[in-house]
Amino acid sequence: MSDAPELEPAGPDETAEQAPAPSWAPDEVLLGSVALAQRALLEVTAPETVGSVIGHVAEGEHVLSLHFAADLTGYPGWHWSVTLARVEDGEPTVLETELLPGERALLAPEWVPWSERLAEYRAAQAAAAAAATGDEVDGDGDGSGDDGDAGPDDADATDDGYDDADDDADDADDAAADDDDVFDGIDIDALADDADADDADADDAAVDDDAADDDAADDDAADEAVVDDEAETPGSVD
Repeated sequence: MSDAPELEPAGPDETAEQAPAPSWAPDEVLLGSVALAQRALLEVTAPETVGSVIGHVAEGEHVLSLHFAADLTGYPGWHWSVTLARVEDGEPTVLETELLPGERALLAPEWVPWSERLAEYRAAQAAAAAAATGDEVDGDGDGSGDDGDAGPDDADATDDGYDDADDDADDADDAAADDDDVFDGIDIDALADDADADDADADDAAVDDDAADDDAADDDAADEAVVDDEAETPGSVD
């Protein structure tokens, strides 16, 4: 056997610099196809939203993107892009149309996955709960008692405060009820009492009339009885 060391296969040179991206010269035929690009844009947007040509980018040997100003409300700094292509000695064709942001375009914030947002929310909630617990502990330590518990005097004072608050609330409700009974300076309850009194007087008068009618009926019945008795009694002979 040979004692010569095995040679590893040669790998890529890690220190070698990456080859620069190829630079393409703009296709003159595609540069002159502005009308074709404008017609393509009119199929996706209104004519008043398409401005003049503001630049171009050579995407390949015979591939070119023409850029047009975008006169769209709410899209400052954006522009239209129409990508054209052709084969050797062929007619230009439209590959795609799109609205692209420029360097000073107004963009939405970077999207954050829901799992990350939920983790941040839970962490914030946990921190708030911990801070609240710390505040409660500090508050208990500031009490006047040795063990931090409230004394009976404090409990009585608290109960008295609640009772006073309840009394004030009841007084306010009564005052509000009294105010509701007054409309334009007229006491509605007083009017109701007067109406009840009038109804009672009318009822009493009706009862008196009924009693008088009963008395008159009794008198008539008595008179008729006397007449009947006189008719049945034989007259005396002189």
